[in-house]
Amino acid sequence: MRKAFLSFFIATLSILIMIGCSNNNLVSANVSDTYVENDSNDVDITESVVSSTDRASVYEGYGSNVMLQGFGWNSASSTTPWYKVISNNSAKIKANFQWVWFPPPSDAGSNEGYLPRQLSNLNSKYGTETQLRAAITAISPAKAIADIVINHRVGTSNWADFTNPTWGTNSICSNDEYFAYGNPGYGSTSKGAADTGSAYGAARDIDHTNTTVRASIKDWMNNKLKSVGFVGWRYDYVKGYDGWYVGDYNSATSPQLSVGELWEDGCPQIGLDNWVTATNHDNGKSLVFDFSTKNALNNAFGWFKDAYENGQTLKEFTYYNNYPNLTALKSSYGTPAGYIGWMPENCVTFVDNHDTGSTQQHWELRNDKVELAYVYTLTHPGLPCVAWDHFFDWGSDFQQTLIDLINIRKNNGITMKSNVNIVKAVYNEYAAIIDDKIAVKIGPGMTYNPGTGWTIIKSGTDYCIWKKSTSTTTTTVAGWIRTVVFMYKQTVSGQDIFIKGGHDEGLVPTYYPTMDEPITYRNVFNPTTASIKAADSALDWTTESALDWTCPVGTSGQPLYSTAGYGQDPENTWGMHYWKFDVNMKGAKGEWFEFKGFMRQNGVSTWENNISQTGTPYATINHWGRKGYRTRVNFNDSWVEIVALP
Repeated sequence: MRKAFLSFFIATLSILIMIGCSNNNLVSANVSDTYVENDSNDVDITESVVSSTDRASVYEGYGSNVMLQGFGWNSASSTTPWYKVISNNSAKIKANFQWVWFPPPSDAGSNEGYLPRQLSNLNSKYGTETQLRAAITAISPAKAIADIVINHRVGTSNWADFTNPTWGTNSICSNDEYFAYGNPGYGSTSKGAADTGSAYGAARDIDHTNTTVRASIKDWMNNKLKSVGFVGWRYDYVKGYDGWYVGDYNSATSPQLSVGELWEDGCPQIGLDNWVTATNHDNGKSLVFDFSTKNALNNAFGWFKDAYENGQTLKEFTYYNNYPNLTALKSSYGTPAGYIGWMPENCVTFVDNHDTGSTQQHWELRNDKVELAYVYTLTHPGLPCVAWDHFFDWGSDFQQTLIDLINIRKNNGITMKSNVNIVKAVYNEYAAIIDDKIAVKIGPGMTYNPGTGWTIIKSGTDYCIWKKSTSTTTTTVAGWIRTVVFMYKQTVSGQDIFIKGGHDEGLVPTYYPTMDEPITYRNVFNPTTASIKAADSALDWTTESALDWTCPVGTSGQPLYSTAGYGQDPENTWGMHYWKFDVNMKGAKGEWFEFKGFMRQNGVSTWENNISQTGTPYATINHWGRKGYRTRVNFNDSWVEIVALP
């Protein structure tokens, strides 16, 4: 980034439009006018051990939260204003994510927002301030994080005429190219202190030692950004100024979540850790994006570059065929490679973002291995961030895969500080047990199996995830046991979901006279299904058993499941259109039963196709559930999640 800046302001805009100011892995190869992407990221991350008592451990209160990056690199060019796109997808967003990272909100000299111009003007290429407010409201209870670009700034009409808020040239670092010979600021005595970080050539480097500048930034964050609904910050290009100032801004604004983007050559953990430590003063602590884990993922699964910079196409496919190189996921100390193996509670992990992937593709993970990378990040510690492109643009099947992985994380209580026991890490097979709750195998190798007491809950090409059984023996008991089935099926008014089913006589005690499962309904409040339930005393293959439509708590305009028999249900933490079968069954915890669903509309029943669920006593064409468990399935899909009830 350190180089002579010999072109006028307008020329710099085209450079940043192509490379993005948040891509801070750009370095100067020599004294020239060309930005060069540093390709040193293919090397292994630098490992070192520092006592945890010597370092800063920051947030620990985010549980199993997952973040969505709420935009891609070209989102500002959408034909529909981007904030409206977010609003239009709000139901899916708030059903799966707790945090949404929004693009830079202010008026800027580039479409993407990374050349901030008038900070306090929140009308941008992404939409109007009104549309921004509406989008933040629409995603609630998910929380909005603003992209804070304060390392640099452009003038309103020239290099340095800063307005809204107004700053003088003493807000510019003294070693900025603005003051260089031949440029507009040459000879000026009104200049700031020297830069406290790396230079950024395409805009004016801001002097954060200037108390007036800092006060102005804090006022903007507290009184402008918070007023539209932002509750947290994502700091762009923190390589450009000392981390202490992020701590100072956080101390003054009290964000609910703060994370910095520190993309350094080689992505060393020590650099990330030192930066977090620098922010951790006066309650100004910040998380950091874990570029060292991104480096490990790229090394393990392969990566490529297909970028357009400074008028030329730059390609790099040397490391595309790295996979399988799964030893890269384990450090020499037996911990996960990357900063999550050191201080996971300080980390936001990711597979790709608007710089590394999206349409910029500066350092993109091989596309056909992205699913494997998410299997890793969504089952391992740190706070995972999912890219908009992957969640919304890669098709419904891949979106459902990501939703499944997110739910596995949440349902099993995997957190930022979860314990990882790496049991195998060879070139073609990685296996780990997380919190002694789930086991994960990644890679084409087929030797690992966690053994008895584990049930497969998800699998795909080159991966498998097991859940540890919490049930004991299936000894026969004479009592009843609560059993729940959730079936996802998007429906409209007039469509209802039912199931039929039963047990196999070889799986349950012989005192059952038929293959029916005696049941009693625990919810009889729904008037639509009450008469059916009153006449239904068994889950069998003759009579139908009724399910009730549910949605998450907080869904606007919906009644409470506890009183109306349908609607807002605290056990539905996934989203809209989960149909619930909540009964008591005869038998013992862990006993199996089969079922199959059908939808009825205007007297016409539409059954599911054949199901091929894995991990069952034997293969059938039906779903399988277990007594004393919550079984979650999708209509017409073989996927299943089975979780023990308390």
